[in-house]
Amino acid sequence: MKTINDFNFEDKKALIRVDFNVPLNDEFQVTDDTRIQSAKSTIIKILEDGGSCVLMSHLGRPKGVDAKFSLKHIVDKVSEVIGVQVKFVEDCVGEAAEAAVAELKSGEILLLENLRFHGEEKSGDAAFAEQLSKLGDVYVNDAFGTAHRAHASTAVIAQFFPENKCFGHLLAKEIESIDKVLNNSEKPVLAVLGGAKVSSKITVIENILDKVDHLIIGGGMTFTFVKAQGGKIGDSICEDDKMDLALEILEKAKAKNVQIHIPVDVIAANAFDNNAETQISDVTQIPDNWQGLDAGPKSLENFEAVVNQCKTILWNGPLGVFEMESFAQGTIALGNFIDNATKNGAFSLVGGGDSVAAVKQFGFADKVSYVSTGGGAMLESLEGKVLPGIDAILN
Repeated sequence: MKTINDFNFEDKKALIRVDFNVPLNDEFQVTDDTRIQSAKSTIIKILEDGGSCVLMSHLGRPKGVDAKFSLKHIVDKVSEVIGVQVKFVEDCVGEAAEAAVAELKSGEILLLENLRFHGEEKSGDAAFAEQLSKLGDVYVNDAFGTAHRAHASTAVIAQFFPENKCFGHLLAKEIESIDKVLNNSEKPVLAVLGGAKVSSKITVIENILDKVDHLIIGGGMTFTFVKAQGGKIGDSICEDDKMDLALEILEKAKAKNVQIHIPVDVIAANAFDNNAETQISDVTQIPDNWQGLDAGPKSLENFEAVVNQCKTILWNGPLGVFEMESFAQGTIALGNFIDNATKNGAFSLVGGGDSVAAVKQFGFADKVSYVSTGGGAMLESLEGKVLPGIDAILN
């Protein structure tokens, strides 16, 4: 796997696909700069070699040119994070972009306008990718968040750099971390899958059953498994059409000698509301008109014992409705268990939108081995799919 460490960028222009799809407030200020921070070491390595950086990214889902999705809003934040004043050009292809690149000197950074102002980006148009390719000597993909998309700037463009293409530090680290969990893990291996729906995690579960020793199922998914086995779940969320599938998963796990751990008790509430009345309920005996919204104390005790014995841990999805304080305790407790296991030498990888939001919110981001930056890309990797943005560099 070629990374930027295999290249010397002296007097070279690196065309870098970054993922600067960052959240902005009503004043167009960046409210979370994690993705910009994540690209910093790649950019700095190239500048320190004596090269220059041409950055391309998308922002939001614009339909054509739309000022509120302009990347000019983030120029000051990128400059602040990298520590170098970033230049900006109001297009990503054509004369203006080519002229701005021609003027770029070693040690300088140029940010191109939003790629998705051109429909050809998402359609994976080869002519558009070729236009982009004129803006650099070496193509660097450092955007894991879009690696599962076969877009012009993430996959199609690589063919125009047959020898001069590589991964940036971030994307290389993402690939290594996922590979470490799926293919090079120290046993026992634990996967924690949470979130609301079984349907969104089916292919992940099926792919990782061959790789893991323990599987903790939490969050709303719990109740499809419990009801399928004859439990009473009150008003808890449930995918009735996935109950047969849940039983199939339990059978497959048994056949593969994978231990599945499901909550035995829950914090139940009489409404989906932070201020609702709550009670601890056996997961198979939730009263009518009550719903399970977090893992209960006995469940957490069981989960702690499982986490403590594992050497590789994948965490994808919360254990409860952590956005409400009353139902965040299970997710926080799990974070603490994984923090302790990591301190004791386990490798822990957190990925997927909600679990990443939870680890950031509760201060666990620096206490696990790695936090993935890509939600959809992470899930597709765990499903065993080859991501187009990664495949384009490898082949």
